[in-house]
Amino acid sequence: MSVAKHINVLDYTLLSLSRRKFKNITIILVFTFVIFITGSILFLTYSFKREALLILEGAPELIIQRMSAGRQELMPVSISGEIMRLAGVTKVEPHHWGYYYDSLVKANYTVIAGDGTLSKNNRLLKGRLPGDRDTHVAAIGRGISKARFADLDGIISLQSTRGSLMDFKVTGIFESDSELLTSDLIVVGLSDFKELFDIPEGMATDLIVHVSNETEAPVVARKIRELFPYTRPILRNEILRTYDAVFGWRSGLILTLFAGALVAFIILAWDKATGLSAEEKKEIGILKAVGWETSDILEIKFWEGLVISLTSFFCGIILAYAHVYFFGASLFSPALKGWSVIYPDFRLAPFINLYQIVTLMALTVIPYIASTIIPSWKAAITDPDEIVRG
Repeated sequence: MSVAKHINVLDYTLLSLSRRKFKNITIILVFTFVIFITGSILFLTYSFKREALLILEGAPELIIQRMSAGRQELMPVSISGEIMRLAGVTKVEPHHWGYYYDSLVKANYTVIAGDGTLSKNNRLLKGRLPGDRDTHVAAIGRGISKARFADLDGIISLQSTRGSLMDFKVTGIFESDSELLTSDLIVVGLSDFKELFDIPEGMATDLIVHVSNETEAPVVARKIRELFPYTRPILRNEILRTYDAVFGWRSGLILTLFAGALVAFIILAWDKATGLSAEEKKEIGILKAVGWETSDILEIKFWEGLVISLTSFFCGIILAYAHVYFFGASLFSPALKGWSVIYPDFRLAPFINLYQIVTLMALTVIPYIASTIIPSWKAAITDPDEIVRG
């Protein structure tokens, strides 16, 4: 086939699309909406998983918690010496952290003692972290700063477990490589932490265990479990798998809620696959009658399906990208971020999984093109006179 003939086919394809522009625009809108919803969820879920990986890059290889009746309890620091004697263990550190419910803004904060165990990914936006000997000072996340209207050198008040009010001077307002970690975070000195939560001396929330070789962490965890049956060792890989499972489950739940849009698209594709309208069949019959070949008609329908599906796909992907990375995924992020009232206000770094994009294209574009060509082929191989007469 000559180049001129291909150009004529393309020209006819554009004219054919313009003649049925309202129908095609409707199809494009539905198709775009489906791609937008699915693409937004894929972008958001993958970016959250990548953010979780960034957060946990500096996390310890092993965390030891004390369990009683299925609930976490305070851990005695005295067992650190026995854990240190295990082969492969290089360091054991007590870790002090807890949750604080703020009735003023009806939100939960994560409070950590600034005892040197903070993730290396943390970096201050301005100010400084509380020192080991500092008292009644705190570094807070930007979410808390906005909620409590507390800027640098301001005062934030917290009620201790015993009921007394503790005032903290804000020495730092910080962010990290991912604000998912720090938006609702408060860092105070160790003595202030113990006073706030009434923690006895010699007790910690959990123990952080560093091992010389990460591959030995499961062996060390098993030995600790044998020595102290009441403990629960948590590996860093287990935390990563939990994040992956949680975000995967939540993204699946959102997709289920928007299953109606997916069903609408399936019905639309099925409607095109089950047959052509009388007008379209008559058009194919006339083209055959005036000398067009079956291959020419299939080429027209191929270009029609390709133009509609690719236009819809790229519009949907572009809208999904802008929704997630420029507008903070306002439609879906609350469902994926979790239960916290103080949602992190941040823009995710663009992490795109090309495999997911290609898979989404294969599951939407290719079936749509096929559903356009197959009924056209059936009409094209039918006798033109029979088609025109109906």
